[in-house]
Amino acid sequence: MKPRPWHILLGFGLFPVAMPHVWGQAVPRIAEIGYVCPAGGCQGTTFQVVVGGQFLNGSTDVLFSGKGLQGTVVKYSPPLTQKQMNEIREKLEEARERLQTEIKNGNRPAGQAGFQIAIRKIVLEMGVRQEDLSAFDEFRRNRNDPKYQPNPQMGELVTLQVTIDPATNPGKYELRLWTASGLSNPVRFFVGQYPEYLEMEPNDRLADIGIQDSLPCVVNGQILPGDVDRFRFKARKGYQLVAAVRARQLIPYLADAVPGWFQGVLTLYDADGKEIAYSDDFRFDPDPVLVCQIPKDGHYILEMKDAIYRGREDFVYRLTLGEIPLVTSIFPLGGHAGDATIVELTGWNLPTDRLIWESNAMESQVHAITQLNDVPLCNPVSFAVDTRPNCLEKEPNNCPEEAQQVEFPQILNGRMDYSGDWDIFRFQCRSGEILNAEIMARRLGWPLDSILKLTDASGQLLGTNDDHEDPGAGLLTHHADSRFSVTIPKDGFYYLFVGDTQKKGGPAYGYRLYLNGHEPDFALRVVPSTLNVRAGETIPITVYALRKNGFQGDIRLTLENPPPKFMLSGGRIPAGTDKVRLTLTIPPTPLEKPCRISLVGQSEVNGRTISRQAIPADDRMQAFFYRHLVPADALVVATMPGRRFRGPMRLAEQQPVKFSAGKTADVQIAMAGRPIPNQIQLVLNEPPDGITIQKMTPIPTGVAIQFHAEPHKVQSGLKGNLIVDAFTERTTQGRNQRIQIGTLPAIPFEIE
Repeated sequence: MKPRPWHILLGFGLFPVAMPHVWGQAVPRIAEIGYVCPAGGCQGTTFQVVVGGQFLNGSTDVLFSGKGLQGTVVKYSPPLTQKQMNEIREKLEEARERLQTEIKNGNRPAGQAGFQIAIRKIVLEMGVRQEDLSAFDEFRRNRNDPKYQPNPQMGELVTLQVTIDPATNPGKYELRLWTASGLSNPVRFFVGQYPEYLEMEPNDRLADIGIQDSLPCVVNGQILPGDVDRFRFKARKGYQLVAAVRARQLIPYLADAVPGWFQGVLTLYDADGKEIAYSDDFRFDPDPVLVCQIPKDGHYILEMKDAIYRGREDFVYRLTLGEIPLVTSIFPLGGHAGDATIVELTGWNLPTDRLIWESNAMESQVHAITQLNDVPLCNPVSFAVDTRPNCLEKEPNNCPEEAQQVEFPQILNGRMDYSGDWDIFRFQCRSGEILNAEIMARRLGWPLDSILKLTDASGQLLGTNDDHEDPGAGLLTHHADSRFSVTIPKDGFYYLFVGDTQKKGGPAYGYRLYLNGHEPDFALRVVPSTLNVRAGETIPITVYALRKNGFQGDIRLTLENPPPKFMLSGGRIPAGTDKVRLTLTIPPTPLEKPCRISLVGQSEVNGRTISRQAIPADDRMQAFFYRHLVPADALVVATMPGRRFRGPMRLAEQQPVKFSAGKTADVQIAMAGRPIPNQIQLVLNEPPDGITIQKMTPIPTGVAIQFHAEPHKVQSGLKGNLIVDAFTERTTQGRNQRIQIGTLPAIPFEIE
């Protein structure tokens, strides 16, 4: 379905409302956080955090996604208006004239430095707030900087007081603000176990000396245009230094910057300015990790900057620095659910080179290894478990004559041991059988850029794949894992080749190869992750179906253990459809506090019912063009002040409305217990081609809407939901403005 223009407006009655000549539409002021700095803190500490964004006025509360974190709003600092800047400018001029008079009369000594300090003191005595004066100074300073780019999206600041309980688990959380315009988007916030330090400017030429010998620690900072941050510390000879940056991990995508994230660079210098080590990434991850064995006792300087000297307020980073554990490889990358798996590890400063992973849960999922022997890792690593049989690759298997004999369904844990290595597997298949082969490596955080090839016993190529896009991997921009599906042409033996497209290899180049036959499956994403609704109102949401292994069936969507009186409408993703827009109706009584809800999808696959949870996500833009579904920790609903309806609306009939080209179809919306407004306008929101509203008529139980299917425009066989928005109209200064007052429950449809 593609967006269409507003194309029909009708009054609640039999008379159409004329299309006004000049239209405007009230744009909702949705609270949007652009950054948080510092973007985390240490267990057992209390500290202040600055949140920058837009429409953050009226911030009253902080919502964290996990336990053990508490936040209170200290103050809200709006951007200076032109009037405020003019007033500060006038007061500065008045203070300057007063001081010049005093100097001329001999009542004050001359001196430029003291003069400027005295001016500021007088201006503060005149009633100008220190924060407003500082904001004015920053504006005036940046105005003459050709690199300065004002960002109204981050112009509002909220200062928070955050307390982290000592028992809070380290790791990633999410922070939202409760504001006058509702609940904000989530932003990432990390809890660590090392002391935290906030950079002190200026530190571009003379290094910040605040950390000195307090390693290990976490340094928090921001990079502004052309900025370079330098930190001075002491280290002894042989010290196994690890410096790991979180920057893109904090803000995965920037909509208006290329390549779409903060591209950090780390450089280590000795006291004489000689470069010792350098890093601008960690394999395929843009966040750099620098490792170095310190050559001699002394002082060292670590430099942090953007690769092309960009910067602005949301170029926020967390730099973990010290002799801390860093995992550079594990093998295998996963194991069988319910079994103990011995995992080999390599890296820096590891307390052990072996881990026994025990999974008691009999389900397929990816776990995070966050610590070894109670020592926190600076880079948590993924470990996949699955209910299907697992086995290890066995060398030598580099040529068809040495191919490893396997059966499927099977998960093979292998590794490209050296540059140019190939792993070859041999198995028997029957004619008509469907073989699905899929690599998991990059999605688990490892650098293999895989390629798969399938041949028959004579060497004839039957299928190959390099990169296969997985929409569920919203944080990847290079989908380097391979996947293909092949229908076996005849009985016999077949050979599957696994390699790296760049012919790389080594301990980190592990993979999991899924040979799973024809097992249809799906995953779900629900967008957005934050829903602001007035009590009794209906709001549209979007659910994406990520279909796997040829699955094309219907998916039924329901709320899982919802709060009382929550109602989902249009809860079906039709067969063959990749997404559907549906609606959620909130009870008429406001929620006492924001609550979490979850959606579940079910479908029949090969005679059994499979159920999959819908993962909350947000649709984010990268570099002006690309879009990604970025996963969130929770789907959160909050009720905003005010009420628009006194009771829920519902469809009189639950069966899909069926359209035929050139025909009309009627839908009745029950509106029990609510008066019909004198004038209301209904508009289809992103309707399918050819479907329009013909007319609407009040009835005793609510309203009847007549839809029309335009011939030669509607697409036969299309299924989905119709989303209808309700508007009213007002005139302000001669301009007509459309005000949205609600959304009707989703109306399922089918085009015959």
